[in-house]
Amino acid sequence: MQIGKMLVTGAAGMVGSYVAEIFGDLDLTLTDVVGDFQYLDVRDPKMVLQAALDEKPDVILHLAAATDVDRCEREPDWAYHMNTIGTQNIALACQACGCIPIYISTAAVFWGDKAGPYTEFDKTEPMNTYGRSKLNGEKILMSLCNQYYVVRAGWMIGGGSNDKKFVGFMTRKIIDDAKKLTIVNDKFGSPTYAKDLLTSIRWLIQTKYFGLYHMVNSGSVSRYEICKEIAKILNNIDIELVPVSSAHFPLSAPRGRSEAMRNAKLDMLGAPPMPTWQEALKEYITEELLPLFLTAD
Repeated sequence: MQIGKMLVTGAAGMVGSYVAEIFGDLDLTLTDVVGDFQYLDVRDPKMVLQAALDEKPDVILHLAAATDVDRCEREPDWAYHMNTIGTQNIALACQACGCIPIYISTAAVFWGDKAGPYTEFDKTEPMNTYGRSKLNGEKILMSLCNQYYVVRAGWMIGGGSNDKKFVGFMTRKIIDDAKKLTIVNDKFGSPTYAKDLLTSIRWLIQTKYFGLYHMVNSGSVSRYEICKEIAKILNNIDIELVPVSSAHFPLSAPRGRSEAMRNAKLDMLGAPPMPTWQEALKEYITEELLPLFLTAD
């Protein structure tokens, strides 16, 4: 499938920071409600429709989302407005202009009690409001559009200077010579390097194999194991890492034991395999975070 023009929502976010690198040869329209981007609030149906009609993209890469899981639990209307209704607005705009939506969803659509990694064929049953709002976005988009890509990502890593999540935070702590870190070891997931995610999406949209896919770096891991790997990459053997249960850090939203996923359908299509989570983590830290942090220091 030849893609010439792409409209991107949520371009200021973690995944959005790699769009220009991976899709730089396309005619890109980058939108968000913050940053130096064309202003587009996906919660506004008229604004979304007008943007699609004006730009006439071949695809809309829908990255805009409410991703603060605990705020979603405390403010469900905020979560559903952004993740469900915002996605409905994108789907309706795609109907109107004849373009194809690419919707980024989440492993939080599953309950989290499966022993092994979830595949696209497993039953969805979200445990929290965030997962329910994203799953409803999936359902609405798939009901309104005949052709679409729904892509479920895992624990997102990336963003460089915009990284406010676990990997960026822990890397900074270890670089700053923290002596002791307390890390949760009873929740598991599949890290997803944002750059690898977009690279796999680029491959997928060339195939015209529309549908629902998992896209994660291979392997499942706890936050504690990720932190151990970060310390190894940074060659810090002196730091004390203390594993604790998630009860040590009470949060508003319940989480399942596992958000681990496997790219079953991509494997069946013969897609280029995504790197392991260890390979992805090493690339991200050594090529992005270390130069950034060391320059800042």
